[in-house]
Amino acid sequence: MNTTAQVISPEHLLKHWQGHRALTRHVIEAFPEKDFFEFSIGGMRPFAKMASELLSIAAPALKGIVNRNEQPYSEQQTETLTTKAQFLQKWDEATEEINQYWKQIPMEDFGKNFNLFGQYEFPIIENIFYFIDNEIHHRGQGYVYLRALGIEPPFFWTRE
Repeated sequence: MNTTAQVISPEHLLKHWQGHRALTRHVIEAFPEKDFFEFSIGGMRPFAKMASELLSIAAPALKGIVNRNEQPYSEQQTETLTTKAQFLQKWDEATEEINQYWKQIPMEDFGKNFNLFGQYEFPIIENIFYFIDNEIHHRGQGYVYLRALGIEPPFFWTRE
């Protein structure tokens, strides 16, 4: 008896993830330029540093999954981003990269183990859930920053 059931399609999961990415993009946009790079609370990193982490995980990790490359994690980018506009451009580029790499993951591979960054040995689907969860976590920190700055953050259900 086959007890395996698909609850969500890969296409729906990608749409869900990209919805979260769209919301995080709105959070980046909501920050005043200076505060995006400098504001922090309680020793947490400025939101630009968190956004840099998210950029260094999503598309590069998905590329690693597709190419089965276990290269170690690095938050270093080839260029230093010094404006919100540069972050937003890189965010949009990463969104397109994610869409392209996603198409290259066969359905049967989602359940296969992959050693992400050479140190996180989990099924591919679990790695993808981590990408989404990590983004939600940091976006929540961004919401706290925006509220502390007196800025109303985007509604959490915004996905476009």
